[in-house]
Amino acid sequence: MAKSIYDEYVGLIPDKILGDVKEECKDKRLDNTKVKAILDGVKNAYENAKINPGEAIGTITAESFGEPGTQMTLDYFHFAGVAEMNVTLGLPRLIELFDARQSPTTPRMEIYIKNKYNKDTKKVRQIATKVKESKLKEITLEFNINLAKVSVEIKLDTKKLKEVGTNYEIIAKAIAQDFKGVQVAKEGDTIIIKPKATESTLREVYRIKEKVKDTIVSGIKGITHVLPIKRDNEFIIICAGTNLSEVLKLEEIDDKRTISNDIMEIQKVFGIEAGRQAIIIESLKVIEGQGLDIDIRHIMLLADCMTSTGRIRGVSRGGISGEKESVLARASFETPVKHLINASLIGERDELNSVIENVIINQPVPLGTGLPKLVVKMEKKK
Repeated sequence: MAKSIYDEYVGLIPDKILGDVKEECKDKRLDNTKVKAILDGVKNAYENAKINPGEAIGTITAESFGEPGTQMTLDYFHFAGVAEMNVTLGLPRLIELFDARQSPTTPRMEIYIKNKYNKDTKKVRQIATKVKESKLKEITLEFNINLAKVSVEIKLDTKKLKEVGTNYEIIAKAIAQDFKGVQVAKEGDTIIIKPKATESTLREVYRIKEKVKDTIVSGIKGITHVLPIKRDNEFIIICAGTNLSEVLKLEEIDDKRTISNDIMEIQKVFGIEAGRQAIIIESLKVIEGQGLDIDIRHIMLLADCMTSTGRIRGVSRGGISGEKESVLARASFETPVKHLINASLIGERDELNSVIENVIINQPVPLGTGLPKLVVKMEKKK
């Protein structure tokens, strides 16, 4: 089999770029001479785009975020005038992303719906109702305590029961799961909750009455508000709150496009590669939303740094900065005494391979002109 002209460039140009060039040249029906000239140009452009050996790329990346970060606003975005649908933007959002907070200040999801449902407004509303969590207090007319029977009586709103798509059996099951040791019975449109223990006090019954109001009787836990909107000729559902794993179980949901702004949840559900991509996408949203321009390679480097160990680590003393190999580098960030004492107790050794530790002990840093080491061979004196 004859060797293709593209085979000569395998290993010299990344496979993805090589594939794109191949497709483009096929479309334009170029001859081998022109293809070779293009491939040589792409190879040179790729070589020139690489970081030079000894480049202080970490410092440049930090600078690229730090300088535009001073221009950012400290704001929240009010979505469609609904207070609960706030979205954190600007510097606070960037800080919570790079700190790898366990959950965002304003968790949010964009639920995409499969093609056969996303044009029908009635169906979209039904899906939105199915997704939104409904608490018992939202479908109840009144909560009462029966002093004679020492029980809680809940009068349900039958109209709202139909709206949220739940019934007495589902409600009884939800209450029984939340409260162990209670009897749940029904009388007409009233639910009666009675503690099984004969010597139950009025105080305990009052506690049950207050706590039962927050029992989730339908929908997905964590999704407090839903807002169906039209975007690009289809309906999507914007949600305040996020619960990816449960939402993706619904048959009508397009699981390939549905996204959350919680990077830790994305990592948990889809894996570390998806977590890395989520950091890049969410950072770009904030930066572009502020009208700033940061080279995507800086964002990619930071995302790689945060996810290189197989889990998302923040740029903090509990994450990347606190897990550095060098004792002096760890001590220079925060809590220096703790790091120095711990290192001295176990006799830790510092190889002085990075910038900070060499600056601390006042010697040239291993970057730029400080990277190469010259060895001179001297002739022996006779």
